[in-house]
Amino acid sequence: MIFFVPASDAQTITGAWKGKINNTKVELKLIKSGDSLSGTVYYYTSKTNYRRYSVKGYFDGKTNDVIWWDDWLIEDHAQKSLVNGNPAQEARLNVADFNCPGEDEMLLDGTSNLKDDIESPKKEIHLQKSDEHIFNDDWDWVIENYLVGGNNPDLITKISVEQGTMPFPEETAIAPVILKTKIEPPIVVAAPPIVKVPSGSNEQKFSSRKKVVQTVIPVTAETIELRFYDNAQVDGDSIALFLNNKMIFEQIRLTDKAYTIKINASDLNEDNELVMVAENLGSIPPNTSFMVAIVGDKRYEARLFANENSSAVIRLVKHE
Repeated sequence: MIFFVPASDAQTITGAWKGKINNTKVELKLIKSGDSLSGTVYYYTSKTNYRRYSVKGYFDGKTNDVIWWDDWLIEDHAQKSLVNGNPAQEARLNVADFNCPGEDEMLLDGTSNLKDDIESPKKEIHLQKSDEHIFNDDWDWVIENYLVGGNNPDLITKISVEQGTMPFPEETAIAPVILKTKIEPPIVVAAPPIVKVPSGSNEQKFSSRKKVVQTVIPVTAETIELRFYDNAQVDGDSIALFLNNKMIFEQIRLTDKAYTIKINASDLNEDNELVMVAENLGSIPPNTSFMVAIVGDKRYEARLFANENSSAVIRLVKHE
């Protein structure tokens, strides 16, 4: 009989996990902050032959469902193949159950596939929590001191940045206002033009541009509500949305007020791709959107970026 850790003990997801994804050796370090997970993962054959990513994810303390994905490649020290016949270890998306079959045994069991390829074959995940680790990094101190200050959200954010996680592109800065004793007439400056993307239908833009996964949302309720805003200065951005290769909305003008859509979970597959295509880039490229997802009593947020070369992908993943 499998014993599940109650929500009050949900912090035990924090720690180092060792095992395999398919035939690849893995050392995963997860740190919980609220419902979110941060950390790092090493795919390796030895201590000198490895590839390291930062990871992001979510943990549901009520169901013990865990979703995490490789976010940014931090280090690449793979002198030879990490997997038989595969010279590269690409970024992955992982869905697992957190379970405790024994008093001192904690496991993550589930499936994994390529983050940027929803059709890629699923591989098995078998990881076990461990007090030992092969690779040393800044997350070790957080894990060892998690219950005595290491769980500080500001500290977790700081380490996430310092370990090499790449931030989103900086927004256009607003120049400070300098007060003067002499009142001068205002200088009238023409608004910059809206940057048009190459001509063609939204379907052509969807099929021709690279699709980049920028966040993953667990679908754990009957409906999911998505709210889209302009991420910064309202500058005329407009988008189209495709769900599983079919356009569902177009000519969505992003403003400081939410454009809201609702999707029934019953209409979704087990794993889904919602793609945001830039119809234009506004007057301040790239096309940027702030998205809020409401799933039951949970709220997820993400900044999405799209331009004439790439579209933003949100993977909607069911986990029962």
